[in-house]
Amino acid sequence: MKLLIALTLVSFAVGAFSQCTCPTSKWAVCDGTPCQCTLLVGDNQKQAVDCTKLIPKCFLMKTQMQRARTGTIGSKPVETALVDDDWMYDPDCEVNGKFKARQCNGTEECWCVNSAGVRRTDKGDKNLKCDVLVETYWLRMQMTHKELAKEVDEAQLKTGIENAILARYKLAKTFVKEVQYDKDARMIIVDVKKDKDDTKEDLTRVGWYMEKDIKELPQFNNQEKFEPMVGGQKMEMDSILVYYVDAKAPTFTMKHLTGGVIAVIVVVILAVVAGLLVLFFLRRREQARYSKAQPREMDNM
Repeated sequence: MKLLIALTLVSFAVGAFSQCTCPTSKWAVCDGTPCQCTLLVGDNQKQAVDCTKLIPKCFLMKTQMQRARTGTIGSKPVETALVDDDWMYDPDCEVNGKFKARQCNGTEECWCVNSAGVRRTDKGDKNLKCDVLVETYWLRMQMTHKELAKEVDEAQLKTGIENAILARYKLAKTFVKEVQYDKDARMIIVDVKKDKDDTKEDLTRVGWYMEKDIKELPQFNNQEKFEPMVGGQKMEMDSILVYYVDAKAPTFTMKHLTGGVIAVIVVVILAVVAGLLVLFFLRRREQARYSKAQPREMDNM
């Protein structure tokens, strides 16, 4: 009898341990009763996370940078995987997982970011002031899907994409404002928005998770891909671009633009000026012809 009780307790303990995982992060380490999960965000530095929700992007970026430093992140999964070097840095995070308004990446060079951690000002030194974290209130996710075996109904596609996003990323339906579809380009555009003054709901997590799902590998513990069911067939995504729109416009200036960008701007301006000059001289020539024609017509009267 005692042996049976002992086996039962062991089985229960094993079952409890196997359930101690983090569904929303493959990088989290979980243990204890009750189950507690942490991310390694620095050398011997652990960050507690709530695995019932999407993990804040700032914590995930820190973990990714830590894994890259220690060589545990692995190689690029596919040739088409993209890395935006401008925003991949080791961020400073608030206790709640939000980005600090000023980021320096451990250097003397600093810049201001939005709530998605994306740079929105010119770079400066450590005297740069970033008073308040500017909220990103609108995400536009532009995706293309691979060719399907058969055509799908547009209304079914929009519903299927919306339902997949709501379920996978634990997003409330009110935030998905519009789903557009261009059949010829195989392009899907999803607009996710909140009120400009809403600082509680963090929509930027959805953008991070979706980019990883499509460009690289899922962030979830379950490595199933984001492949919505539409019209009885799986829709595999091919690419994604995520645009972040802030409650306040960014404040970039000309002085930090690269030479190539400045050259393009100058060429465009010169082309516009040249076009205006051509129109001006054509107009003057037409006026001259008109003024010469007038006396001849009067002489014939």
